[in-house]
Amino acid sequence: MRQIVQNLGSGATLLLEVPAPALQPGTLLIRSTQTLISVGTERMLVDFGRANWIEKARQQPEKVRTVLNKVRAEGLLTTLDAVKSKLDQPLPLGYCNAGVVMAVGAGVEGFAVGDRVVSNGPHADVVRVPRNLCARIPDAVPGEDAAYTVLASIGLQGIRLVAPTLGETVVVIGLGLIGLVTVQLLRAHGCDVIGVDFDEAKLTLAREFGAATCNLGTGEDPVAAVLARTGSRGADAVLITAATSSSEPVSQAARMSRKRGRIVLVGVTGLELKRSEFYEKELSFQVSCSYGPGRYDPDYEQKGRDYPFGFVRWTEQRNFEAVLSLMADGRLDVKPLTTHRFAFDECLKAYELLTSGQSTLGVVIEYPQAERPDLLAQTVSLWPAAILSAGEPNLAVIGAGNYASRVLIPALAKAGATLHTIVNSGGVAGAHHGRKQGFARVTTDPDVVFGDDRIDTVVVETRHDSHAHYAIRAIEAGKHVFVEKPLALTLDELSSIERARRIALEAGREPRIMVGFNRRFSPLVVHLKRMLDTVRTPKAFIYTVNAGAIPPGHWTQDPDVGGGRVIGEACHFIDLLRHLCGHPITRYNVTTMGGGEAVAIKSDKAMLALEFADGSIGTIHYLANGGKAFPKERIEVFANDAVAVITNFLSVRAYGWVGFRTMRLWRQDKGQDSCVRAFLACLREGHESPIPFDELLEVSRIAIELAQMQVMK
Repeated sequence: MRQIVQNLGSGATLLLEVPAPALQPGTLLIRSTQTLISVGTERMLVDFGRANWIEKARQQPEKVRTVLNKVRAEGLLTTLDAVKSKLDQPLPLGYCNAGVVMAVGAGVEGFAVGDRVVSNGPHADVVRVPRNLCARIPDAVPGEDAAYTVLASIGLQGIRLVAPTLGETVVVIGLGLIGLVTVQLLRAHGCDVIGVDFDEAKLTLAREFGAATCNLGTGEDPVAAVLARTGSRGADAVLITAATSSSEPVSQAARMSRKRGRIVLVGVTGLELKRSEFYEKELSFQVSCSYGPGRYDPDYEQKGRDYPFGFVRWTEQRNFEAVLSLMADGRLDVKPLTTHRFAFDECLKAYELLTSGQSTLGVVIEYPQAERPDLLAQTVSLWPAAILSAGEPNLAVIGAGNYASRVLIPALAKAGATLHTIVNSGGVAGAHHGRKQGFARVTTDPDVVFGDDRIDTVVVETRHDSHAHYAIRAIEAGKHVFVEKPLALTLDELSSIERARRIALEAGREPRIMVGFNRRFSPLVVHLKRMLDTVRTPKAFIYTVNAGAIPPGHWTQDPDVGGGRVIGEACHFIDLLRHLCGHPITRYNVTTMGGGEAVAIKSDKAMLALEFADGSIGTIHYLANGGKAFPKERIEVFANDAVAVITNFLSVRAYGWVGFRTMRLWRQDKGQDSCVRAFLACLREGHESPIPFDELLEVSRIAIELAQMQVMK
């Protein structure tokens, strides 16, 4: 199948051949019949991608501040790598899709194969969409019209927030697609509507839909026009559907409003508000969030947990259904909005049109109607088959997220591994990075990996809740496995891994099992460890981690998916202190910052106390409430009547330590490349894994138990 993506680094808009997405519980697979280009949003993304670095920085000043803080904390070269990697991530374009259901995932009710549906799926032959982001298309609504549903829901949600009543005067500033749909919806509400824009063609359409208009292009004053139409009383409400960096639309909205009028921002404008304009009239101002309640809520969108109908009448999905109902009975007519149609084979011409300066409104992409037999193919060849060697590790990588694509896969390639198969559930990221790094094939079906005898090693870089599952499958399939931390989320999972390894050993196989605890392989840590090994007395460690805040809805904070931050990230730091001390951890405890926060959020502000068999002690200060200008990690070691300090893996310095040489690196080195090289070397040479399996179990078990202690406190 094919999909349209935008590369924000190079500016290229591409039509990629990618594997069909894997069907997952709670989702639908949909064959696209029509999709609508959101002209404003997608033109903005294309223009941003084509801009040079200086122009990109000007468009996102808040990101520039973040980058500068990262430079100060982690160094210029590391920051440049991170920025280039971020911009290299392929961005799927589109969110207005109409199609036919091809497959229904477990737990999905109300949909069946063959149903015509709308969704917020991207421009692709086949899309995978959670059930709460889909709605069935009534028989009376053509597919091309239905493709406007999601975009129309954006306007509808703005109207719900402004809460118009019959007979009120409502102004719509900006008559693009959303603005013109909003005009029709307001007319259906019984409102007197005034449309404001620069483009006479759009104003003509607004008048055909029953609105009065004001042409900014001819110099008309919108404030004066509204006051004249309302007998100087002012508009009851204003919806801003324009896209501009100027704050003038908000100021105009305030000046044209009546006392206690309502203003809702649906589009994008500057927000330099003048207090006097709002204060004197007691105006209300609100920003509308996309399609409605449920947007950006992972419980609603990804997990399918609907809001109770009696308490949240209008959700994203119910807004979709309302728009489709309005189309079915003729109160919303989107046919006049379509100005261009392109076959999917020629879709890139549509994006040339967006940036040509030619006036456009609705640009529809039409897909082949015949269902091709290969449309759901989940494996795609990228390059000629990799040359497999019995003496070299032949790898499959499961996961193509940011860390895998930016750090782990390049490290594997530099270390000389044969990159055979990359697995990614959505297909796009896997295809992009697979081509870039020279993988032979990409697939969305992990079974392909475990059933292929040519693959002897599996690298797991997925969300944390699947780590143990894939590790066990790899061991049972007779393959070595490298798992990006954590190894497991529960003690039961850990026991299952241990049992699978024991069975493999009893069968005469010795799988190498490695966890990506890379910090112990940093050259600064290697240098420090060499000095510590000469010290026979107990040591004291203080590890300060300025972790940074992660939103509570992020998957890493979900105890079932990410395990929380102690299991998901702090395991790194437990492992490093275990390595530096060189002795087992005998006792451990956790103190969590109090307050009214949920456990998942309190868990990222904690102190972990460790005691070791040789009498050494260690404290990990894991804190998410610090500033980004401070280094993310600092390790202090007190021993031998002296102190050694590693700062952000850029430098190690000793205070009073005879014979200890200070080291400073040109770029931050957390040991990722060395960690991968050590693992591949053990496979090539047949020796033990770089980290003893017992230590992996010890650190993983302690991280899990510390997280459990947090819940109980």
